[in-house]
Amino acid sequence: MRSIRAAATGAVMLSLALAASACGGGSSTGGGSNDSPKELTYWASNQGAGIEVDKKVLQPELDKFEEQTGIKVKLEVVPWSDLLNRILTATTSGQGPDVLNIGNTWSASLQATGALLPWDEAQFDKIGGRDRFVDSALGSTGAEGQDPAAVPLYSMAYALYYNKQMFADAGIDAPPATWDELVAAGKKLSKDGTWGIGMEGSNPSENVHHAFVFAKQHGADFFTADGKPDFTSDGAVAAVKQYVDLMAKDKIIAPGNAEYAQNQSVSDFAKGKTGMLLWQSASANLKSQGMSEDAYGIAPVPVQSGTPGAGKQVNSMVAGINLAVFKNTDNLDGAGEFVKFMTSDAEQKILNTAYSSIPPVKAAQEDPAFNSPSNAVLKDTLARSAAALPQVPDESQFETAVGTAVKELFADAAAGRPVTTDSVKAALTKAQQQMPTK
Repeated sequence: MRSIRAAATGAVMLSLALAASACGGGSSTGGGSNDSPKELTYWASNQGAGIEVDKKVLQPELDKFEEQTGIKVKLEVVPWSDLLNRILTATTSGQGPDVLNIGNTWSASLQATGALLPWDEAQFDKIGGRDRFVDSALGSTGAEGQDPAAVPLYSMAYALYYNKQMFADAGIDAPPATWDELVAAGKKLSKDGTWGIGMEGSNPSENVHHAFVFAKQHGADFFTADGKPDFTSDGAVAAVKQYVDLMAKDKIIAPGNAEYAQNQSVSDFAKGKTGMLLWQSASANLKSQGMSEDAYGIAPVPVQSGTPGAGKQVNSMVAGINLAVFKNTDNLDGAGEFVKFMTSDAEQKILNTAYSSIPPVKAAQEDPAFNSPSNAVLKDTLARSAAALPQVPDESQFETAVGTAVKELFADAAAGRPVTTDSVKAALTKAQQQMPTK
């Protein structure tokens, strides 16, 4: 999932959505039609450095689709800060797009509303079959044992981006492989107005992604095996504290990052204000901001010790964007054709190249274009050391509750207030109390 996601109202709105009967996009009847066969509305997520960048990437492809099918696609690029709430409003009002991008971590939550078209075998056959897609991407398309709520569109993983010249000037010989090494490198870099690493401290979902990875490395999960919230275990508390301590104790993140929520940390890295960046598939974004690919290196996200892998060596969530269809679309056939077009081998190469992401379609992923050193790190991470966020109905509330708790802890750190084990546990206890009761 790309950064900047749900606002604080997301949990409330999702509860309303789950309470609603299965109403979806184009109408409130609960079923799709082909009443408007010559047009589609598409909500795309903001994948590039800005909305205008996305329009430049997507519009030529939508024009191509119109030439091939005669179906005109009305495009709206929606910022991540608005997208989830826009979708949830559409699930309750019945007024939404025909096709939309969703962060893959939302799949099970949105699936539970009943508003999205299920992708059973018959639906998958219309776009070439389920086996066209890699397993890791399919694993984040909905709850286990149910037909997927969406189809993989872009796959991503977190990596550590580091400024080669800043590392050389600071006498750092290699990218850090462990968090202790990252902190040590960050302290060498944090001087003369520059900082070791940037973070989006005011972005709940970005916070959750990192908290999830740290928790895995501490042997913890935020949900029990039967899907119940478990936010206050010793491992979860230690994980969140270690993440926030990069600012609070280690002081390698600028206090102003506590207010970042609009990809400012990417811009800071591109401008040489920070020496390191943890981000999902950042190369295209950095290039659009004038940073040469020769200026930075890409390495796996650090672990506690050793090398990335499974279990406690997890170093990324399985990131990505899925493509969903509102069940109530008034162009059901056209929506299916659009999904087929966007997930075709040719379009997968074009779109994932533009966004420096990894195609979730096997044939496209094997193309030589995706064999660059940067892509090798991302592909290896997805294959060996990434884990999917819990595919449970309450996942979106989890992102909002825990992500906001971490946001508030970053605010404490920026203000000089102490961040202790007790204060972290209190914040996570409050977050767990905000979760729906069954």
